[in-house]
Amino acid sequence: MAGLLSRYFGFTDRSTDLATEIRAGFTTFMVMAYIIFVNPIILGFTGVPGLDGKGLPFAGTLTVTCLTAGLLSIAMGLASNYPFALAAGMGLNAVVAFELVAGRGLTWPQAMTVVFLEGLVITVLVLTRFREAVMDAVPIGLKRSISVGIGLFIAFIGFFTSGLVVKPASGPLPVGLGTFRGLPIAVFVIGFFLTAWLMARRMRGALLLGILGTTVIAIVLNEAFAGGQGFATPGVGCGGPTVSSWSTPSGPCSVASPTAAATRPTSSPPPVWPTALEPGSPRW
Repeated sequence: MAGLLSRYFGFTDRSTDLATEIRAGFTTFMVMAYIIFVNPIILGFTGVPGLDGKGLPFAGTLTVTCLTAGLLSIAMGLASNYPFALAAGMGLNAVVAFELVAGRGLTWPQAMTVVFLEGLVITVLVLTRFREAVMDAVPIGLKRSISVGIGLFIAFIGFFTSGLVVKPASGPLPVGLGTFRGLPIAVFVIGFFLTAWLMARRMRGALLLGILGTTVIAIVLNEAFAGGQGFATPGVGCGGPTVSSWSTPSGPCSVASPTAAATRPTSSPPPVWPTALEPGSPRW
């Protein structure tokens, strides 16, 4: 089996082997797995006042997201022999949800038709090699800066969901500094320095080991100190009855600022930082 895969994918020509490819594929899945939850959260308007419940169903969107990414990534490897993973775009989904549907009032079928037509246009550009000409005309420095910008955007999502960055009461954007307390931010700090240490030591699979190690730490701390309720669970309300029994001015089960936390009754459970998009921030 290993020999068949080696010949088909040309491992020898690319100076690699099956074990390396499995490790790389698993790492790629882990670093993009957030899309599984973020995509249905965006398309479902989860936690957005006035729009919550008007989006696509969470479970169905999550299933389609997984199937689409899995099948297209497999097809990319088998048909083109390129190690590229394909999944829903984290920018396009926000355009569809907040610009086309919420902003311009299109129905979901109409919005998806727009996406379909865009795909046809891109296909024509690819077949005529115009897209390739445009990409070749872009300076290499700009291409690298685009990659850096995408990385910073993903990092900012991590800062926000951990509670390191929050939405201040005086503004619509999540650009405020959060309070350094709570389980999510503790796990974030531990995981960040663990992964940075592994990468600094140039360990093979450092990023994957950091993700797995942080996950194990989060599970242990969640059960030991929060009774399994330390993190909100997308798609099942706000994490269960422990956190859904209270709400803040920003929406149910989310603490966006120390002020909101201070207004909560003292008998309420401890705050749980949201893992979804911050309510009231359609720009996200």
